Amino acid sequence: MGRLFGTDGIRGIANSELTCELAMEIGRAAASVLSDGCRRRPTFVIGNDTRASSDMLAAAMIAGLCSVGADVIKLGVVPTPAVAYLVGKYKADAGVMISASHNPAEFNGIKIFSGNGFKLPDMLEEKIEDMILDKNTKYEKPLGGGVGKLTYATYATRDYIRYIKSSAHCSLDGLKIAIDCANGSASATAPTLFRELGAEIHVLASEPDGVNINRDCGSTHLDALSEYVVANGLDCGIAFDGDADRCLCVDETGNIIDGDMIMAICALDLKKRGKLNKNTVVGTIMTNFGFGKFCEENDLRFIATKVGDRYVLEELLLEDYSFGGEQSGHVIFRDFATTGDGQLTATQLLVLMKCANKPLSELASVMKRYPQTTVNLTVTNEGKIAFYTDPEINDKINKAKEILGSTGRIVVRPSGTEPLIRVMVEGSDEIQIENIANDISNTIKDRIGNK
Repeated sequence: MGRLFGTDGIRGIANSELTCELAMEIGRAAASVLSDGCRRRPTFVIGNDTRASSDMLAAAMIAGLCSVGADVIKLGVVPTPAVAYLVGKYKADAGVMISASHNPAEFNGIKIFSGNGFKLPDMLEEKIEDMILDKNTKYEKPLGGGVGKLTYATYATRDYIRYIKSSAHCSLDGLKIAIDCANGSASATAPTLFRELGAEIHVLASEPDGVNINRDCGSTHLDALSEYVVANGLDCGIAFDGDADRCLCVDETGNIIDGDMIMAICALDLKKRGKLNKNTVVGTIMTNFGFGKFCEENDLRFIATKVGDRYVLEELLLEDYSFGGEQSGHVIFRDFATTGDGQLTATQLLVLMKCANKPLSELASVMKRYPQTTVNLTVTNEGKIAFYTDPEINDKINKAKEILGSTGRIVVRPSGTEPLIRVMVEGSDEIQIENIANDISNTIKDRIGNK
């Protein structure tokens, strides 16, 4: 992680850590770095989610971009993957999304995409960081007609919906589904998308008020969706996060279908249709132990990267693989998209259900999920740094790994998007892994809890 950029852009509490002044500086630096060598004035597209602070930060970012001569096309409320798609469709040089994804409303973030729709590589993020943190940076300040212009893309959501619809090779007629929009970006597109695809839809959490994004809804809070699906006899439920770049599901019985299970279902279908390049699926170190077993049983190759869909994508591009994702619901279909896209994932899964004419519970039975427990510990940035060098913490983790042996695994890591250290333990004995997770967590709290 960099000094400003984490695993998924820049995050912080809006108007405190992520201020208008910082957003303006990011705009200036991004325009300078991404227009380097460009013979014409650069154009940026910019979208945002439904947080109260998103308009404020978008305005500051736009001001920074225009102040150094970049033109801006404002997309309004759109999903993050819509920005990644529309930057290419509108022939822009870069794209910006104002969102803190699944985080609570008081947080916000800035994600930047290059002109080809990919998240920026570390090298360019570091250049932007250097320009912002080097207080001696001088920017050219054009006058008169040299100042950037702002225009509005009135058909942004329509263009994005049309693009997702084009990925479906059959209608969803006959399927009854619930859609939880997390009071976020999906509210602007998902109801229209799935209605036009032919499904009977029940829409939940689609009335954003600026502060209810992700609050007791969406992909991080699935209980209400699960109960609704069962109570109304629906085929399944789809839950998005705040910026709709991920989705999780519940089947007709109310059981959760996470990103690993979605990948298992889709990987088998892609293999059957000859669409799984090199017979390989890319996941992360947090991918469930059961997914690896599933791959072994179905003659699939599995590769694990660091946590973060950007690292999954890097591996896909490096080796020309076509499919991968995360347990959290970031799933990348490289034949269609350059980033994780919750509505694209949901569309592909629902089309698969319709064509197979099988309930989601039956499709998900191809993978046995191993028990997994995760403890999230709140820490400061100093605590994250201390975690790496504390000998007692390292000793506790190593001893726990010896106890588990080959029957499970342990992943302890600082979050790249939140002030947390995550302790994940996985194995066949649920009581044992809970005890191990709590033991490690208590050691971390004792050692760096106040740092």
